[in-house]
Amino acid sequence: MHTHEKIKYIYWQDGSYWLGYIEEYPDYMTQGESLEELQENLKDIYKELSSGSIPNVRKKAELELNSVSD
Repeated sequence: MHTHEKIKYIYWQDGSYWLGYIEEYPDYMTQGESLEELQENLKDIYKELSSGSIPNVRKKAELELNSVSD
C-alpha cells in the first residue's frame, strides 16, 4: 500500500531556471529547467534530508507561545 505524504515548498523562476527549497529545510535549495524537474529534484533532496544520512541538517519549526494573563 502506498501512502501519500505532502510537503510544502517555496519556488520561483529566475531566467530560464526554476529554483526552490522545501519549507522544512530552507538551507537546501535546488533547481530545474522546468517546474516538473524542480519538483523531482525536491523529492530527491527530501528523501536524503529526511533519511538522516546527511549530518547536521537544520530544520524549520514553529513554537507555540502561551500568553500569561494577569
